[in-house]
Amino acid sequence: MEKIEKKIGGREFAAIIILTVGTKLADDTPAILYDRLGNAAWMAPIIMGMIWITPLYFLVKVISLYEGKSLVDIIKKLFGKYMGFIILFLIWAIQSYAIIIDTAIYTDIIGTMYFTKTPALIIYILLMAVSAYGAKKGLEHIGSFAWSVLLWIKISAFAALIMICIQGEINFIFPILGPGKWEIVKESTANSSLFADFVYFSLIAPLIKSSKDYKKWKRLGLIFVILELSFALFGFVLVFDYIAVKMMNYPFHEAIRYIQFGFLTNVEMFIFPFWLLSTFVRFAVYLYLCALLFGGLFNIKHFEFIIPSLATLVVFIGMMPETPTFTIFNLRQNFLHLITPFFLALPFVLWITAKLKGDLKK
Repeated sequence: MEKIEKKIGGREFAAIIILTVGTKLADDTPAILYDRLGNAAWMAPIIMGMIWITPLYFLVKVISLYEGKSLVDIIKKLFGKYMGFIILFLIWAIQSYAIIIDTAIYTDIIGTMYFTKTPALIIYILLMAVSAYGAKKGLEHIGSFAWSVLLWIKISAFAALIMICIQGEINFIFPILGPGKWEIVKESTANSSLFADFVYFSLIAPLIKSSKDYKKWKRLGLIFVILELSFALFGFVLVFDYIAVKMMNYPFHEAIRYIQFGFLTNVEMFIFPFWLLSTFVRFAVYLYLCALLFGGLFNIKHFEFIIPSLATLVVFIGMMPETPTFTIFNLRQNFLHLITPFFLALPFVLWITAKLKGDLKK
């Protein structure tokens, strides 16, 4: 599978990582972690990051071994035509399901928190139309746009988080270990697939200008999003306490309604546009990766032409749940637990297979 496209630099790759993974602090990810961990949820991203260090090390080793090839090409080479197809189809199916769940969640956020009178279908269509347009323009355009808006998005996000922490109550963080250290480790491990995006970023490794940039910015991106997610989860507890925050589906959007800055009372309306921009980047990346995988499965060179069809299918399926706020929350929580072993094991399986084939010696 080939796609002729200009390569992106390290900073654009870092912007894609930060906006794609970092945006999870503003959806129902905090609610999933608070559900079992209470006020100790802020520790979960740190533990997840520690868990991912070894799998990502082996994944980078395999990518470096086959420099110039994407994860699609590597899986085909290592596992052959039929087994490779099965593994790639599973990765594509997981990504497709994740897009459907996540876009339904974001449609629900926009509809319930900001545009309560706008039909959900209209919001969903507009969200996917903009994201599909960005995805179809290609990775170079996505990266350039992500880098151009990254500073303003992060300034707005960190300003909000700092105000949240200042106006919160530090005593709410105690007892600091919440349900206990073993429960923290267990739940953090079970939800580690929250960082599975870093496996999917291997699909675009050949489109980064140098392998050095790929390794460097992937590592820095991981550190950044770990700290950002932990800081956000810490701040939400300071504002609401763990009992109240456990009952919220979207703590970030509730928190920015709570804070005040001088004479400004509707702070959320200043933050919402920047959050929306990061949302478009996230789903443009997801659609691009989904189409790239589909093209790799069926040897479609110009896979960008199937992006509008994928986006349309996402809207139709995503509108099916009648009560998305509750239904999709449970679906996503169970989904994260289910796919975690697969993504944590995949880098090791790739490395072991390469070693058995003798490619490591070469």
